[in-house]
Amino acid sequence: MTIPSDSEAASLDSGLVRLHELGYKQELKRDLSVISNFALTFSVISVLTGISTLYNTGLNYGGPVSMVYGWLVVCIFTMLVALSMAEICSAYPTSGGLYFWSAKLAGPRWAPFASWITGWFNIIGQWAGTTSIDFSLAQLIQVIILLSTGGKNGGGYVASKYVVIAIHGGILLLHGIINSLPISMLSLLANLGTVWNVVGVFVLIILIPSVATKKASAKFVFTEFNTDNGVGINSRPYIFVLGLLMSQYTLAGYDASAHMTEETKRSDINGPKGIISSVGISIVVGFCYILGITFAVTDIPYLLSQDNDAGGYAIAQIFYMAFKKRYGHGFGGIMCLVIIAVAIFFCGMGSVTSNSRMAYAFSRDGAMPLSSLWHKVNKEEVPINAVWLSVLISFCKALTSLGSMVAFQATVSIAVISIYIAYALPIFFRVTLAAKHFEPGPFKLGRYGLIVGWVAVIWVVIISVLFSLPVSYPITMETLNYTPIALGCLVILIVSYWIISARHWFKGPLTNIDK
Repeated sequence: MTIPSDSEAASLDSGLVRLHELGYKQELKRDLSVISNFALTFSVISVLTGISTLYNTGLNYGGPVSMVYGWLVVCIFTMLVALSMAEICSAYPTSGGLYFWSAKLAGPRWAPFASWITGWFNIIGQWAGTTSIDFSLAQLIQVIILLSTGGKNGGGYVASKYVVIAIHGGILLLHGIINSLPISMLSLLANLGTVWNVVGVFVLIILIPSVATKKASAKFVFTEFNTDNGVGINSRPYIFVLGLLMSQYTLAGYDASAHMTEETKRSDINGPKGIISSVGISIVVGFCYILGITFAVTDIPYLLSQDNDAGGYAIAQIFYMAFKKRYGHGFGGIMCLVIIAVAIFFCGMGSVTSNSRMAYAFSRDGAMPLSSLWHKVNKEEVPINAVWLSVLISFCKALTSLGSMVAFQATVSIAVISIYIAYALPIFFRVTLAAKHFEPGPFKLGRYGLIVGWVAVIWVVIISVLFSLPVSYPITMETLNYTPIALGCLVILIVSYWIISARHWFKGPLTNIDK
């Protein structure tokens, strides 16, 4: 056997890297600019989606203080996580994103297991995220129909759980069709989604406080702490940390920039820019949105009551009531809800895009069952099978709502925790195993990289514990937080699959195969 020279070895390494980028000779087109990369990620984060759909949670657990100051707390630590991810993304721009980073940073010995566990946490978290996004849109559509037909107190139509799941399926079907289009069309729609999210937020920020005949005082917005939550929790610190879920759920999904790097020009620069800019702008826009809407809040118990016109959907009741009191009808409020619904639609669209790229990359390296099927691309070079796999799994996960809404609601926490664990793992490897040999790309944190990374990892550990805590007392089968149970089962499945089978054949991303 002839030992290759250094130049031949370098050429071989370069060839293997290129083969990984091609996805076994199936390369995705690099048609996305930094604007499009940012646009897609900003639409996935979508402050209109996260804040609007979990506004009830914020009001219930702490109210204005929890939402306003909780947002600031979460934003500080989320930006640190984003900065660490951006630094790693600059060094390793690939659609595999997080799991590829873990493999590179963990070193040859731990690379296969590191990429395995990171990849599975990431993709399962993403699927859970898409499920919760599109199901929340289905619920909002149901509320729009309810208010359009007279509201709960006016004989309005209340959709059954089967109708809601059918709407959810229809939304996913549309998202699958859209994500089957060429990347140039998807880029155009992503840009449109960004414009809609930005314009929509500012329209609502200005419109709702202006229309509301009765406004909250600044003292109420910045000092009112709601402890009347009806869930048996009286501890203010406990209530406050439970209220953080709204903010943390909103500021998730920015790994979409990383998953789209193989379709992004100058990805080692534009990928990190997409992550940081989307998080930074979302922080500012989200804070303005929270303040604008909360200034229209005057009666928290009524907004959360199942007996109001919106059936307890707080933000819908705020909009509907503001217009009804001023104009005698709530049509304007319903149109405001339509603005949010379209924003959520774009968010779900981008989420499916991110899901499919992750599934494409993960299967490209043989990590998923039937991998050869999921990493195929069509003539438009879109990973079509991965798109429809993501749609199908997201629909199946929502079927749990037919049995127990309490169990289904854990999907939100699971999405946040799983995704953030996937964010934290490569950062953890970067500050431990790779601390001395990490070679940053064009974007780098310099001497602050290790400090920022450690704080980011600790924050993820904290929120993983917080969002697994009981949210209601006394604890019964109807009030149990199923998040730790589901998360525990997930860990057991991932690790067991590794021990029993995957450790024998999964070697990590292609560039980590022994050369």
